[in-house]
Amino acid sequence: MEKDAYITIERPGSEILFKEKASKFFGYAFPVFCEDDVETALLELKSKHNKAGHFCYAWQMGENYEHFRVNDDGEPSNSAGMPILGQLQNFEVTNVLVVVVRYFGGTKLGVGGLISAYKSAAKMALENSKLVSKTINLDFDVTCEYDKMNLVMRLVKEYDLDILEQDLKLNCRFKISVRKKEFEKIYDKFEAVFGFEVSSEYKSEEE
Repeated sequence: MEKDAYITIERPGSEILFKEKASKFFGYAFPVFCEDDVETALLELKSKHNKAGHFCYAWQMGENYEHFRVNDDGEPSNSAGMPILGQLQNFEVTNVLVVVVRYFGGTKLGVGGLISAYKSAAKMALENSKLVSKTINLDFDVTCEYDKMNLVMRLVKEYDLDILEQDLKLNCRFKISVRKKEFEKIYDKFEAVFGFEVSSEYKSEEE
């Protein structure tokens, strides 16, 4: 069954510190929506930790969890970015960046030790973030004459819908948002009303 909700964070989580054989791993989680957001967060951390050796990270984006990237930042291949991504996937979060900043403590941890440390720091960073569930919504447009406006408002209230935009100049035009799983049913309800002109880019894609 196709998802119509996702889990994310709305604000950065608390800084965490994980220690392993004198190496320090600082973990952070940020809400991100594009790669510019990722760069901004990394610049902020590089300014804060200007003596750290590694800034390893992974991010996952998209309401359907479809985009992701990992970066080992000089650590052995797949010893940092992938364990961080694994925690993003375990927590089932999207539009989230997790960065783990490492200060080398003088003792090499080996690939297995690094994997374990980066995984632990990422897990702690997500545990110290407030996770929220959001619905995936689709929208459609309704155009009608003024005498039908009250009927639009009644349906909006009845089905607990959100009006994203409204234009009441020449006639009435509304952009209405509805949860994805309810889209077909609600769209058909509006389309069945005489005097409503209903359209949506999502509808044309399906048909």
